[in-house]
Formats: sequence, structure tokens, C-alpha cells
Amino acid sequence: MKKLIGIVVALAVLLAAYVVGGPYLTLRGLAQAVEQRDTSKLDRYVDFPMLRTNLRAQLDDYVVRRAGPDVQSNLVGALLLTAGQQLSGTAVDAMVTPTGIGALLEGHTLWKRASNDLESNDAYAPPKAARPLEGASHRFESTSRFTATTQTAQGAPVVFVLQRQGLSWKLVDIQLPLD
Repeated sequence: MKKLIGIVVALAVLLAAYVVGGPYLTLRGLAQAVEQRDTSKLDRYVDFPMLRTNLRAQLDDYVVRRAGPDVQSNLVGALLLTAGQQLSGTAVDAMVTPTGIGALLEGHTLWKRASNDLESNDAYAPPKAARPLEGASHRFESTSRFTATTQTAQGAPVVFVLQRQGLSWKLVDIQLPLD
């Protein structure tokens, strides 16, 4: 009987360790996928439909707040606002896919090569890898929500939100510094 209780306790501790360590494993997998420019691996760690929905909501809110009440109350302004929201939504839908992320990473590579930001002084050296989660601060907000916060070059926070889905964790939101 003691062995059975010991096994159950050990399994519970291992399960708890996996659930607590899960977001860190996901962040590590995300970082490696971005560094290696591996979009198929990235697909394992990102819930693209939820991420698209959350980013669209952020951009829609930003556009409405920037437009102000005067534009919203004007018929022409409201039409332009709606068109702007459609355009930003279409851009989010196109970019927040494995293919869109791959294109962004390729653009990052070309930019790094053009700006001579390479791994070494050799002109044929590979460009420095993108490391968006380097130096991030981490915290659990609940048992099913985890955030990693980084800073832009200007010091504005960018928050990567992971959510537990069963026993695994996925990136579901990126809170951009739109203020």
C-alpha cells in the first residue's frame, strides 16, 4: 500500500513539474523556432487562430482610439475607420500564419545582412539570429496563463501571453505597445 501511495505521489509531483515547466519549455521551443527560422516547428507552439483574433482586437481598438470621437461621429470618418479596420484585419490575417511569420523572418534576415549585422566580420557570415524573447521576465498570472515581457529598443513593454491547452502551452496573444 505504501508503494502505491509513493507512486501516486511521485506521478502527481512529476505532473505538477511538467505543468509548471511547460511554459518555459514552450518559450524555449518558440525561441529556437524563430532562431532557426523553422515555421513548421513554430506551428507547434502558437495558436494562430487565437493569436490573429487577439491582434485584430488590439489593432481595431488602437485605430478607434486614435481616430477619436469626432471621426467616429462623422459619416465619412466612420466609413474610413471601417475601411482602416478591414485593412488592418486583412494584414493581420496575412501575417499571422506560419507562412507570414516565415516571410517576416526572411525580411529580418535580409535586413540584418543589408545592415551588416552578422555573426562575424566575414561578409559571408550568417546574419545574427532574431531573439525576441531574450532577457524576458516571466510570470504566472494564473494556473493556465503565463506571460513573458520584453522591452522594445525604446523601452516599451511587449508581452507574450501563453495559455495552457490541456497539458501543453501555446502562444495566444502578443500585447503590443500601441500607446
